[in-house]
Amino acid sequence: MACRNPPSAAAVPRYTLVFFDSGAWIQLTMVVRILFIGDVVGKPGRRMVARTVPRLVAHRGIDLVIANAENAAGGSGITASCYEEMVGAGVHLFTMGDHVYRKRDIYQLFKETDRIVRPANYPDEAPGPVFATATTKSGATVGVFTVLGRLFMRPVDCPFRAIDRMLERYGDRAQLIVVDIHAEATSDKQLIGHYLDGRVAAALGTHTHVPTADAQLLPGGTAYMTDVGMTGPYNSIIGRRIDAVLHTAITFEPRYFEVATGDPRLCGAIVEADTSTGLAKRIEPIVVRERDLAVLPPPGQS
Repeated sequence: MACRNPPSAAAVPRYTLVFFDSGAWIQLTMVVRILFIGDVVGKPGRRMVARTVPRLVAHRGIDLVIANAENAAGGSGITASCYEEMVGAGVHLFTMGDHVYRKRDIYQLFKETDRIVRPANYPDEAPGPVFATATTKSGATVGVFTVLGRLFMRPVDCPFRAIDRMLERYGDRAQLIVVDIHAEATSDKQLIGHYLDGRVAAALGTHTHVPTADAQLLPGGTAYMTDVGMTGPYNSIIGRRIDAVLHTAITFEPRYFEVATGDPRLCGAIVEADTSTGLAKRIEPIVVRERDLAVLPPPGQS
């Protein structure tokens, strides 16, 4: 089955007004509002994406949506149907992490769409693109790439050298660049975030599935958050059924860790970034629970 690319992102043009002694004029720049969604875990996560993204796009003026989808299919990897489902919900770009190759569909997806990226600090021989872009309806171009951390993770190439290489090769292909820092250790993410400061619009952490309380603009103007949290069931152990994980932790008896279902939430961050500087103006963590949908009506409903 051929996979369609996501549609153009809806946009609300926002311009910067600059004043001079001789009067006022409109600078040719635009503020773009990007929704970055944390690790989408299984069917509960995909369902929250489908129910929430159209509402946020309509009510928060979102121009472009990026999602980490490495856990979208049964908690590990992504399939063509999962991809199609999230495209239909309004996701434009997809990042993957260390579970990128867990489902065989990924190889065909890499051939059929240019909107999914594998980690940039995998070896050059690793299948899949490392950089993806999408253009909003108002004409702003947003690019994305992923780097993996090295603490408590499978050995990978240096993320710092990978960042230098990515920005040298692809920095001029997008007005705004978002980097997914897919790492285990907080210190690893903070180091990478500061290394990116002033060089990209946003450096946002994924992988640990628990949102952190440190959303901020770094000194150089890059939006940063150590982990934006997962989109999936929070009555769980990072997305998996509590009873199964607890049983294995106590007895050492292996069990299959099924994706949980209780308390699904969409977690992520909204970043406002300026196309004239390539940097952020604002970052806002976002958590949407099922009960919140009652006060966040679907598009076209008040």
